[in-house]
Amino acid sequence: MSPVQEAPRKRLTTSAMIASFADPGQRTAPAPFGHALNRLAEERPEIVGLSADLAKYTDMHVFRDAHPDRFHQMGMAEQVMLGAAAGLAEVGFVPFASTYSVFATRRAYDFLCLDIAEPGLNVNVVGALPGLTTGYGPSHQATEDLAILRACPNLTIVDPCDSVDIEQAVPALAAHRGPTYMRLLRGKVPTVLDEYDYRFELGKAAELRGGRDVLFISTGLMTMRALQAAERLEADHVDAAVLHVPTVKPLDTDTILRQVRGDRLVVTCENHTVIGGLSEAVAATVAYGGVSARIVPVSLPDEFLAAGALPTLHDRYGLSTDALRARVKAEL
Repeated sequence: MSPVQEAPRKRLTTSAMIASFADPGQRTAPAPFGHALNRLAEERPEIVGLSADLAKYTDMHVFRDAHPDRFHQMGMAEQVMLGAAAGLAEVGFVPFASTYSVFATRRAYDFLCLDIAEPGLNVNVVGALPGLTTGYGPSHQATEDLAILRACPNLTIVDPCDSVDIEQAVPALAAHRGPTYMRLLRGKVPTVLDEYDYRFELGKAAELRGGRDVLFISTGLMTMRALQAAERLEADHVDAAVLHVPTVKPLDTDTILRQVRGDRLVVTCENHTVIGGLSEAVAATVAYGGVSARIVPVSLPDEFLAAGALPTLHDRYGLSTDALRARVKAEL
């Protein structure tokens, strides 16, 4: 009798191994950055793409496959990539350079600062896995990228909420005269903002819904969570407004000051450490503007975060919709 042959086991994957924060059944769009860049390149021959050996993981592969003659694979050398992007911009190209946020900020900051930002070159740096969008742990979690880059002169910083934001931001960044940094949501990215008559405008915040009791001031994927929390808070008889801030620098201080009132709890929401990001920028704006308001930050703690599955981590660190709703109820 021959021994029983066991079928080969399928290799299991978990949400710690992918960068997806979409809810089950949520509408998504595949690789919105790659497709938006490809469409833009069809209209503008000066658009070029660069990757530090991560094209597949930053959705740059869509552009690479469509325009191989305008794509530059720089290998695992982020400093070299940004230096090359600066050189391309000097001679009239409009580069989009993509890598993970941790490498674009921690590893290559000097090149971004002095080669690109100081001369004001039109280089667009695209950073994937911003904040807590991977379970791989501190080596890949760019929880402090906004704090690092907000201090860099001349640099425009964008933190898009969803596929709509990304698709509209790409041509706006290319048209902007000067360097930009965009936090990238990659893969199957939720589609949310098309339900709110929204249009991305560089440097402008957008009120997505009104509310008398609470004002969410949010950026990046946390705008999606703020919208979800606002809907669920209705069952608790809490009326919540949502102000989406896709451009973190320059900050739309005029709109923020118009929205902040002493009779509403202000809750800032960001996928970033509490140090040096949106919450501190909003608090400074309110303080400098002489406005009285209570501000509660919903953000990541000032520590190196754990590795694990994204839903578990978002619950643990307060970024999930349920955690956000519970935080508001506790603060009212």
